[in-house]
Amino acid sequence: MSTEAAAAGAGEQLRRGRWLALAVLVLAVLLVAVDATVLGLATPYLSEDLGPSSTQLLWIGDVYSFVIAGLLVSMGSLGDRIGRKRMLLCGSVAFGAVSVLNAYATSPEMMIVARALLGVAGATLMPATLALIRNLFHDPRERSLAVGLWGATASAGAAVGPVVGGFLLEHFWWGSVFLINLPVMLVLVVVGIRLLPESRDPAPGPWDVLSVLLSLVGVVAVVYAIKETAAYGLRPDSLVALAVGVLALFWFVRRQLTLPVPLLDMRLFRHRGFSGAVLADLLTILGLAGLIFFLSQFLQLVQGREPLEAGLAELPAAVGAVTAGLVAGHMARRFSVRGAVAGGLAAIAVALAALTWLRTDSDYPLLGAVLLAVGVGAGLSFTVTADVILSSVPKEQAGAASAVSETAYELGAALGIALLGSIVTGVYRDFETPPGVPDPVSGAAHDSLGGAVEAAAGLPADVGARLLDSARETFVEGLRIAAGVGSLVLLATAAAAWFLLRGERLADGAREE
Repeated sequence: MSTEAAAAGAGEQLRRGRWLALAVLVLAVLLVAVDATVLGLATPYLSEDLGPSSTQLLWIGDVYSFVIAGLLVSMGSLGDRIGRKRMLLCGSVAFGAVSVLNAYATSPEMMIVARALLGVAGATLMPATLALIRNLFHDPRERSLAVGLWGATASAGAAVGPVVGGFLLEHFWWGSVFLINLPVMLVLVVVGIRLLPESRDPAPGPWDVLSVLLSLVGVVAVVYAIKETAAYGLRPDSLVALAVGVLALFWFVRRQLTLPVPLLDMRLFRHRGFSGAVLADLLTILGLAGLIFFLSQFLQLVQGREPLEAGLAELPAAVGAVTAGLVAGHMARRFSVRGAVAGGLAAIAVALAALTWLRTDSDYPLLGAVLLAVGVGAGLSFTVTADVILSSVPKEQAGAASAVSETAYELGAALGIALLGSIVTGVYRDFETPPGVPDPVSGAAHDSLGGAVEAAAGLPADVGARLLDSARETFVEGLRIAAGVGSLVLLATAAAAWFLLRGERLADGAREE
């Protein structure tokens, strides 16, 4: 065989190998995305079995996102140092093992600890996957397609989570929603050992433990303060947590600027494209997260859909996101980066504005169209911003840069649920109680829409029906107001992206080295 033929064969094997490696990476993304949404449907069953208090139930739901948000930057930087493949595979094994611990938890305290450990393992996966894509795909067009597949899988996983959860809960016990992680993890580890190449920063410097602690304390404290304020209003503990978080983050930034080899290079933010893309991610999720969270309640508690039916009703968002993610890179090159991002954000804003016409008896086509438009807009925006973030940094820093993007996502989700959630909750708590409802029952009904459904079941049929009608109407009114606010946030974000991403371009097909 000639030298040229051998070289061509090796090149073709490398090309095939990196696409197979991408398939392994999207398995990890699918796992984290499904796990983020699947627990919501299982919460009532878990509550019945473990009997947690209301505070413990909040921690079971929140501690995963608290820990994962606080550790993303640290784990992304650690992966740059010890190797992204090693980080991904070790994190995958840990994720599978801790999933078993979650499934067989026997007390609320054990469940909270297990969810926190799952957050530690989850924080190792997402930055490693994007960083490996940055190092696997040197051709910019191929990398855009790979990032599109990555983003489409994340979106699809988040939407498929409720469907999978609904199916499992109708046939098995609540722990099954965690055990589905095991076969995925097994395939990921076995195939990943063989296919994934190792990559790391060749001159990483030491891993600064104080910086790790400051980023963890700062992010967790800020997210906690936001969520607690949304749930209970301003309280001393929330203000203290916010002050501690802001101080820790300020110290973290100052320290990074003085370290010879920082955990996170703050100079990345001098790049306007990088900063604009991170800001777009944060505000997009802020505008979306709270609304999507309450839409799930609308489908089940207002329109009375079963968990599986509600999960299927949310699938248009996944279809839109997958489709848009696959063509986002082409559109950004054909038109412009800022056009793709700002256009995607504007599409979401228009879709949210349409929800201001939502009623308790609205037909599904309105919701389906809104979710499809939201998916298309998010698929365009997130895919292009991820590509911009990866392209803006040297490949040695891909893990840390990817972690910044993921942290913006987690912070945006916390802010969105807190800010838009506080609007829905504030409006809902003022709903008018019909005559004949005892005060203790009325108090339980005003805590949440789920509480109103339970309270109505214990009242005479006519009184319960009036209570439920009043609660549902007021909940939907709050949802409409939150949708309007979310729409304005997304329009402002689209305008900001249009200016911040001015002149930003994705590279063409020339090979990078």
